[in-house]
Amino acid sequence: MTISDLDKAWELVEGGDVSAVMRHLRGTAGRLEIRDLALVVEKAAGMVGFDDLVEASRALAAKPRSADKLFEFGYACIEHGAAYAAIPALVESLRRSPKSRGVFLELASAYEREERHGEAVALLESRDATLRDWPDRYLLVYNAVLAGDLTRARTQFVRLPAPADEDWEWAYGRLGAMLSRADAAAAVAPLDHEDLRGWQFVLTGGVLATISPYGFRTSMVGRHAFHQDSPGSCRQGLDRLAAVLGATGAAPASVSLLDDRGSRILGLAAADVLGLPAVPYEPGRPDTVVVAYRLDDVAEGVVESLHERAPGQVLFEHATCWTSPPPVAADISVLLRQAGNAPWEKRLTADPEGGAPDGRPEAEIAADVVAAQPDADHPGDEDAPPDTGAELVAFAAGVASAWAARTSRDQCPSTGPVRSARFR
Repeated sequence: MTISDLDKAWELVEGGDVSAVMRHLRGTAGRLEIRDLALVVEKAAGMVGFDDLVEASRALAAKPRSADKLFEFGYACIEHGAAYAAIPALVESLRRSPKSRGVFLELASAYEREERHGEAVALLESRDATLRDWPDRYLLVYNAVLAGDLTRARTQFVRLPAPADEDWEWAYGRLGAMLSRADAAAAVAPLDHEDLRGWQFVLTGGVLATISPYGFRTSMVGRHAFHQDSPGSCRQGLDRLAAVLGATGAAPASVSLLDDRGSRILGLAAADVLGLPAVPYEPGRPDTVVVAYRLDDVAEGVVESLHERAPGQVLFEHATCWTSPPPVAADISVLLRQAGNAPWEKRLTADPEGGAPDGRPEAEIAADVVAAQPDADHPGDEDAPPDTGAELVAFAAGVASAWAARTSRDQCPSTGPVRSARFR
């Protein structure tokens, strides 16, 4: 006999694994009765001390047909990062209270957070005649872009006036920048649901240097899941950095070294490959390549200083986390992965102890990266499209003007129209 979604939820609750409960609800919340959902969430929230969510869940379980209690539960779920649990409650609340603008916008927000952008667009467009410009129509345009519907996004953006409230000026500018980048990318890329490089540029303004062929059409569409890095991958990334700089006409005068060990190693290697002097990082320095192995390892204050792009400055990140992206989006990223280790770190193995990290001096490890045979280009096959240096150069040259015009490194929290499987 197959265990029901509800029975499985309670089994996980009784096992005390709150993370497993919430992962289960991500895929099943919409199939549970509202009262059952509230009871499961109440118990899980109690185990981690989310008292406001416990209270909202308990109140909804007592009155599962109350539009107010449904909304309060949904709001509390969103506040604690569980928009997937909020959606069924907010859908029902809106059905019972269809004129409530607060419920309407909260549901649109929940769809956006869960990257259900097409549903957010459909919901917002269903009330097109009564939408306010801010934030209603802004949300419609933004979610249309993230859903890959550029025609609808452009049509609606024309109807969106510049905001009177300065708090919305950044959002308005971001939308305009995304659509301008889409115009540039469309000339050299298909911008379909498999075009990871094209959409990475549209959403963030950064150029993605490599596309993973592993599980391309079955699950990953160019991104990595768990990834053990190698000197050859790092060397390929540096060669592609050089290719993008050449294709875009960028002419940095130095390589800036960040403070963490991984970035210093890769920065020293980059300086050697590019034939440039390595200098300590200073905020606002122009005409330099700032090298990060992964921005997650860089001090928070330093990352914040990289949000605004100095003239001629290029931020290069080797391994970018796509499930929890850093606060700033690099101008060039080598690869997108969910998790992984650098070649000089403990290796990903079945042994919990893993391989020992490489404790040699940074300059020695950097020399190994420079000397490494670069990972080979992927020529393309029936499972994955080609990913060659020539294709990267053609793309970078085609978007060079839009890439150079980027003044702030705004991050996009959504994966956009190109979806990949997540493994945690």
